[in-house]
Amino acid sequence: MTTALITGATAGIGAAFARRLAGRGYHLVLTARNTERLWRQATELHDRHGVEADVLTADLATDEGIAAVEERLGETAHPVDLLVNNAGFGNKGRYLEVPVADELTMLKVHCEAVLRLTTAATAAMRERGRGGVVNVASVAAFFPRGTYGASKAWVTQFTQGAARDLAGTGVRLMALCPGFVRTEFHERAGMSTKDIPRWMWLDADKVVETALDDLARGRALSIPDPRYKALLGASRLVPRGVLARASSSTGRKYGPK
Repeated sequence: MTTALITGATAGIGAAFARRLAGRGYHLVLTARNTERLWRQATELHDRHGVEADVLTADLATDEGIAAVEERLGETAHPVDLLVNNAGFGNKGRYLEVPVADELTMLKVHCEAVLRLTTAATAAMRERGRGGVVNVASVAAFFPRGTYGASKAWVTQFTQGAARDLAGTGVRLMALCPGFVRTEFHERAGMSTKDIPRWMWLDADKVVETALDDLARGRALSIPDPRYKALLGASRLVPRGVLARASSSTGRKYGPK
């Protein structure tokens, strides 16, 4: 039976991946920091869809947490066929307003954990000749947005480069770059969303459905909405200095997930 491991599985895009994949008959390994919430989710998915849903509590801001997920990804008796690196967070405040320790934690979760988990997963998948990885980034990757945008730009570039390197092995990698998605992301970071136009909000389940379709088509980059594709296309015509000024005035209040 096909198995998917999802980090940051208890909320937002991660929870949407869990629901959608369970509905397709995937067995799941659900990873997050909150054990109680993981077990509630696993029980609900098992009861609703009849799939196995294992729980792996891990804090990806720590070496121990990353190592625990790496170990599971390396298991040969119960291999993981699809990895979804979704865990992430935002920091409220402009550069120098956010403590350096918090910025480093973001890099640990968004970059180091993604690198290590993708490596552990794809090494095992390449041996089997099949598998897939979805690394959740953001449209913030394409705009000047401080550490958050920089970390998501790294995820996007790394994923696309690794996808090219693994072409022909049977292993697919894709960076998912949604815009504003209705999740707990902004609330957890204490970010205001009142000034975001309604048209910019996306539904997490629709984002995931599009992402899975794009992965099946072999795409290395998924921007799951025509509005954001148009926005990114238009941004290429705007001078970088203008983008930087616009981002500095709005990008720290809230950031796409």
